[in-house]
Amino acid sequence: MSEPSVPSLHRRLGVLNATSINMSNMVGIGPFITIPLILRTLGGPQSYLSWLVGVIIALADGLVVAELGAALPAAGGTYVFIREGFGARTWGRLLAFLFIWQLLFAGPLEIASGNIGLAQYLKVFWPSMTDLQMKLAAAGVGVVLIVALYRKITDIAKIMLGLWIVMIVTTGWVVLTGIVRFQPSLAFDLPPNAWQLDLNFLGGLGQGTANVLYLFLGYYQVCYLGAEVREPGRTIPRAVVYSILGVTLIDVAIAFGFIGVVPWREGMNSQSIGSVFMDRVYGPWAGYVLAGLIIVTAFASLYALLLGYSRVPYAAAQDGVFLRWFGKLHPQEFPHRSLLLIGAGAIMASFFSLQDVILALMGARIVIQFNAQVIALFLIRRRRPDIERPFQVWLYPLPPLISLAGYLYVFASLGLRFILFGLLTLLAGAGVYLIMAWRQREWPFRAAT
Repeated sequence: MSEPSVPSLHRRLGVLNATSINMSNMVGIGPFITIPLILRTLGGPQSYLSWLVGVIIALADGLVVAELGAALPAAGGTYVFIREGFGARTWGRLLAFLFIWQLLFAGPLEIASGNIGLAQYLKVFWPSMTDLQMKLAAAGVGVVLIVALYRKITDIAKIMLGLWIVMIVTTGWVVLTGIVRFQPSLAFDLPPNAWQLDLNFLGGLGQGTANVLYLFLGYYQVCYLGAEVREPGRTIPRAVVYSILGVTLIDVAIAFGFIGVVPWREGMNSQSIGSVFMDRVYGPWAGYVLAGLIIVTAFASLYALLLGYSRVPYAAAQDGVFLRWFGKLHPQEFPHRSLLLIGAGAIMASFFSLQDVILALMGARIVIQFNAQVIALFLIRRRRPDIERPFQVWLYPLPPLISLAGYLYVFASLGLRFILFGLLTLLAGAGVYLIMAWRQREWPFRAAT
């Protein structure tokens, strides 16, 4: 009598699916809600200098992720990179746990930022919506996402491709409109002393870059699905690089298009600048249509986010680094317990303000994700010749060094309370790990085997 089959993950995602998941995650609602936040950081169009800084950092780190993802294509992405780079039985065990720990904060915060932004565009259809009603609507989006993801990966890939097409249509309409109606006199209407280089300028540029990098979060999303990607040595690097370049073109065009039609002094105080932009060009009907398309695009992004993040606690639980209860698959072959954990956190985080959510999530993840995985790359190259690297970082070691320095600059610019939030969450996670390791007699309370 044959034993019943155990649910497992299968390699079914190609370059198109992987890129669509990445780009849907990265574009989403981001440019439609963060342009006002970026403009406020330096008080004018000079704030867009942060686009240049952010793109350089994102592309440099994307090359790091591309090499690591191609070399270690497994469910969990950065978790696996850190574990293997620092040593699966020693420091890698602690740092991998800390990555999972910060993900319990940063992952839900990132999803919540999209929930909040989606609720802001719902207000276009319901102008009398109160702040409390907007928060409840944002939390409600989180519930719908969990229900929508309760299915196997092949069905999700088809849905993502459809949502990706809607995203391309939405952003294409905005980009083309911005090009046709662009007014340089509005876009480059610089305030007095716009380029006064001092500590306030550097701090504002850092916060603006944090908002820009928030828009690029997700270029590594395909790595979280590494165990479900076909030909990962080829697919993962292409998906990462294609998505970063594509999103750069889309987001920069949208950013300049907005302030080429809507005066930046007005735009930086708008919660739904996309609708204002279309209303100004075509009339109210276009504002409503774009708001509807943005809502669908935002849902696509959030769908991809929760899909990817739900795989990370599952992978850690499989390794025994996280609670083993989260290492079980649903009969339809997806990690349902991990999905519920991240989804519930996103629902709770949806009750905070958008800017606080963005800066908090950057504070929580920079040190242990972006900085740690760069160091992991150096360690793997030096100590792990057994790991095959189908793709190698171009111009190594320059991109990893740019990523390391760039993200540290952004972290220092977040503001004291968000820096402390990031550091204290890591300290708390280290304490939890040490308690668990002591009880289970794991490293450092037992020699590594």
